[in-house]
Amino acid sequence: MIPCQRPLFDIPEDVAYFNCAYTAPLLRAAQAAGQTAMKAKAAPWTITPPDFFVTTESVRKLFAQLIGCPADRIALIPAVSYGIALAAQNLPLARGQAIVVLAEQFPSNIYSWQRLADRKQARITTVSRPVDCDWTPAVLQAIDDQTAIAALPNCHWTDGTLLDLVRIAEKCRAVGAALVVDGTQSLGAMPFSIAAVQPDFLVTTAHKWLLGPYSFGFCYVAPRWQSGIPLEENWLNRAGSEDFARLVDYRHDYQPGARRFDVGEVSNFILAPVAQIALRQLLDWQVAKTAETLRAKTGAIADRAVQLGLDVAPAATRGPHMLGLSMPGGLAAELSARLAREKVYVSVRGDSIRISPHLYNNDADLERFLTVLEKVIPGKQATGPSPIRPVK
Repeated sequence: MIPCQRPLFDIPEDVAYFNCAYTAPLLRAAQAAGQTAMKAKAAPWTITPPDFFVTTESVRKLFAQLIGCPADRIALIPAVSYGIALAAQNLPLARGQAIVVLAEQFPSNIYSWQRLADRKQARITTVSRPVDCDWTPAVLQAIDDQTAIAALPNCHWTDGTLLDLVRIAEKCRAVGAALVVDGTQSLGAMPFSIAAVQPDFLVTTAHKWLLGPYSFGFCYVAPRWQSGIPLEENWLNRAGSEDFARLVDYRHDYQPGARRFDVGEVSNFILAPVAQIALRQLLDWQVAKTAETLRAKTGAIADRAVQLGLDVAPAATRGPHMLGLSMPGGLAAELSARLAREKVYVSVRGDSIRISPHLYNNDADLERFLTVLEKVIPGKQATGPSPIRPVK
C-alpha cells in the first residue's frame, strides 16, 4: 500500500477531490516544470534545435515503459479524438461490416466510427449495458465474423465497470477484427500490458489518470499499421527534420515507427515537460501498487454505500480506481450539489455518482464524503469501521 501522497499536490486541506476521472490535479513538481517551460518560451533565444526533440522523445519512452512496448510504437497526439480518427483512417472496413462499441461509450470514441460507418455503408453494433455489470460476455457475443473493428475502453467511463481486454482481443484475432482501445479511464491507475492485449491502436489523454496536462496524449500503433497515412503532414514527422538548415530539401520518408503520426508542433515546449514529470512519478509509484491502494479506497466507499442501500457494481466487475453509486429517486443530482457545498467533488455520469479517488485522498476526505452521503439518505445510518486505517 502506498502512503497518502497529498504533500506532492497543491490541494487545500478543506478540499476532498474524488474526481480524477474528470481531470487530475497536477503534481507540485509538474507545476514547477510548466512554469520553467513558460519562462524558457519567454526567452526564446534559449531554445535550441535539439530542444524540439529531447523532451518529446523522453515522454514517448516513459509512456512506452508504462504499457510495456518500444518507444517507436508511440505517437504523441493532442486528444483521444485525434487518435481515434487516426485509427479510423487506417483500419479497413468493408460495406456491411460492423464496428462494435459499448452503450453510452464516451463520444470521442464514437463519432469517428459513425462517420466511417456512414461513408463505408457499414454499421455500428452497440452492446447494451448488462444487468450484472459484466461487459465481457456481452461484448464477446457481439463480435462475430462480420466484425471489422471493436472500439472499446478498458473500463466504462461512467462507473469503472471492466472489460476483459485479453479475452476480447483473442476473439477479435479469431474473427480477423481490429481492436482499438480507449485507455483514458484506466492507464496510470490500472496495469496494462501491450504484450497481453495486443491492440491495433491504444489511445489515451494525459490529463486524467496520467496526472498530466490537458491537450496532450498518446497513441500506440501496432507495427503492422505503422506504414499508414497520418492525419496531417508536418515538418517534424518527416525524416531529417532535426537538421533545420536542410528543411527545404523536402523528404518523402517519415520519422521511424509511429512518429509519422505525431501531431503538428509535437515539441510542445510547455506541456511536454509537465507530462514528463507526471509519467516519471507514476512509474516510481508503480501502477500495480497504485491500483491496489486505490482499490482499498473505493472498496471502503462501496461497502458503506451498500449499507446505505445504494447500488454499486460487484467488486469483481469494476476497476480498482473508480465506482458509480446509484439509487432510485434521483440521488445523483441531490448528492452532487450537497457534496460541492461541502467542498467534496465528484461527477454525475449517467444515472450514477462517479467516485474516482487518487493517492492524494486521505482519511479525512473519505470520512467527509461518507458523512454527507449518510445525511442525504434520510433514515439510513451506516455502521462498521472507519473506511481505511490512518496512514502513519
